[in-house]
Amino acid sequence: MRIFVLGAGATGGLLAQLLARQGHDVWCGDRDPERARRFLGAKLACARVNARNLWAIVRAARGCHLLVNAAPSVVNQIALRAALRLRAHYLDMATHLGRNPFKAEQLAFDRRFRAKRRTALINAGVAPGLTNLLVARSAELCERVEQVCIRLYESTESQDPVSMWSHEGAFDEATARPRVYRAGRFRFARRFGEPEWFRFPPPIGRARVVLAAQDEIGTLPHFIRMRELDIKIGGNEIDRLRRWYRQGKLRPAARPTSRFPRTPTPRQVARLIARGFLANARFAAAVVARGIKKGEPVEFRWLCAFPSLYQLRRRGLLATPIAYATAQTAAVFLKHFPRELSGVYPPEALPGELRRALLADLKQRGLSLALRVKKLPPPEEDEDEL
Repeated sequence: MRIFVLGAGATGGLLAQLLARQGHDVWCGDRDPERARRFLGAKLACARVNARNLWAIVRAARGCHLLVNAAPSVVNQIALRAALRLRAHYLDMATHLGRNPFKAEQLAFDRRFRAKRRTALINAGVAPGLTNLLVARSAELCERVEQVCIRLYESTESQDPVSMWSHEGAFDEATARPRVYRAGRFRFARRFGEPEWFRFPPPIGRARVVLAAQDEIGTLPHFIRMRELDIKIGGNEIDRLRRWYRQGKLRPAARPTSRFPRTPTPRQVARLIARGFLANARFAAAVVARGIKKGEPVEFRWLCAFPSLYQLRRRGLLATPIAYATAQTAAVFLKHFPRELSGVYPPEALPGELRRALLADLKQRGLSLALRVKKLPPPEEDEDEL
């Protein structure tokens, strides 16, 4: 398949390499081709493309069968229109909840993709993406889902802030108000609010998590019936953002690039490690879904562990844990891309057989994915907190 990747940074660059190894004809576009080549290497072509310019994307991607949008999610609608112009399939890994803060903007393109008989697979990364698949799998295993809790962990052992993924995305995450779904209704919540303790897979263990803006809220309640959904993040990265917010250093009107440095290239990561400025970084995800099975309350707890920066380095890779997890998961989505469908699909809206194949393939690639199922006491007796 001929694939054009828009945005060749830490995630897009690694994803492009993975797709090329799978035998696809891959080329890229980025606003800074010289910097992009540090992520891509010398073998893949990369043109200068302004992702905010529809016709620039169309010219660079002409002839592709599939357009992969790995650029910041603020350009999603432009990239979707470009894919329609090209009559190409489409994939992205994030949502930009703007005009409608509680519904993914990509879903508005469903009718146009159906008319072109093309498929748009959205939010097809790790979080969102894998997290959506796990919620959908939980819904398959019970009669009714009542509550979903998504918990993420991001930490960096470094002397100074080091962006493990898009610095634009980190800024948006820090300044956006968290969205929650409570009692069957969407609403905004307090930034960095509702702290709790959650146990992640070892070696992370117990960590404090707080509410954060995440993209799963824009699709999951629209496709899977539930009453509660919230997403919280823990680790020293979110702790740093919370501290800056309390100090008044995070304001949406200005982009403090000094506090949100650009994601380091592989060579820069190597230098940071060699100089002792960067020791390690970790990323983990968990999904807890509570529902009713055979008339009794039940809890499905999925724990996902990904290679740390140290483990990736030992494999000869200098990708950050989040970029690695997102690129690997997106590559699996692309391997099983449902070209026979037409319209816009988040992961949870895919056919059940395809969702199960995606999870099986991720396990075969070494993803550490554990499921624990336990019965819960009746609601009136359940006084334990998550």
